Amino acid sequence: MRSFSSQKSLSRIASSEIRGFSSRPVFFSSTNPKVTYDLRVPRKIKWRAHEASFSTMSANSLLDAFKAKRPAFGTFITSGGFFFARAVAKASPHMEWICIDCEHGLMSLNPGVSELIAAIQATGIPAFVRIPATGVSMGTSWQIKYALDAGAKGIVVPMVSTAEKAREVVSDSRFPPVGRRGFGSSYTHGNWNMSAQDYLDIANDNVIVTVQIETKEAIENLEEIAAVDGVDVLLLGPSDLSMAYGYPVPSPDPHPEIEKLIQKVLRVAHEKGKKCAMYVNNGEKAAQRAKEGFDMVSVTNDIGNLTLGISAQFDDAVRLSK
Repeated sequence: MRSFSSQKSLSRIASSEIRGFSSRPVFFSSTNPKVTYDLRVPRKIKWRAHEASFSTMSANSLLDAFKAKRPAFGTFITSGGFFFARAVAKASPHMEWICIDCEHGLMSLNPGVSELIAAIQATGIPAFVRIPATGVSMGTSWQIKYALDAGAKGIVVPMVSTAEKAREVVSDSRFPPVGRRGFGSSYTHGNWNMSAQDYLDIANDNVIVTVQIETKEAIENLEEIAAVDGVDVLLLGPSDLSMAYGYPVPSPDPHPEIEKLIQKVLRVAHEKGKKCAMYVNNGEKAAQRAKEGFDMVSVTNDIGNLTLGISAQFDDAVRLSK
């Protein structure tokens, strides 16, 4: 079980021994003439402090919120554009994470996600990617790889309804020996602001794996899904969950029977040592869910916030001009 109170932080790596190189060297160059990769057999060597300048915080700042056991507010981005993503990331000092929505949003994984990740993470906010393929399909593996290779600090997989699928998602998100994720991107570590070797050393402990609970089957298998080692967060999909049970989507409150299921997911997630996330339509509902114990709360999405903001400003203009 992953412990959020003892995550490997960059400061711990910097003050301890990490993997180094020995044996016969094999070198090859990347497209960048200044970059050379050393593929010698690993052994332990002393950390060379001058090679990196790391803070005492985790490589993924959302983990610091988890360790502090406080709610982390964020939002979803459904529209593309480097400058738009950066504006959203800088819109509030209370923004702690942003999820790029490739499931229901208008941007594609390629091209699109990589520049949004760069725009968001340049502001210091971790970017996550909700992949377009759902967990009930077999098309998730390459999408997870692409999102993480583009530098995302976490992935969100919709419609994960079985423990088997949850284990597959975890394996696709972790490097060996704990997973099957491959390494080779020239962009990943750049978006984490570190070297390739440093990224390999900390990625398994700092990439956040989120699975969505939004089907009848997922509720039936909830205990088993929540028990999967390597799953970090259970994200409730209230709209799809409502429709799965024959109820209308929340507007803004879910049907009382769906609310019971929401509270069940929250309870089981915490019992199994996981974090629980929830999407809501406005700040007032976000505060309510945070008080209930949700660890991540999405304060609507970019278009929702844009609409609310424009509406409020025009209401003020008309009201104050009378």
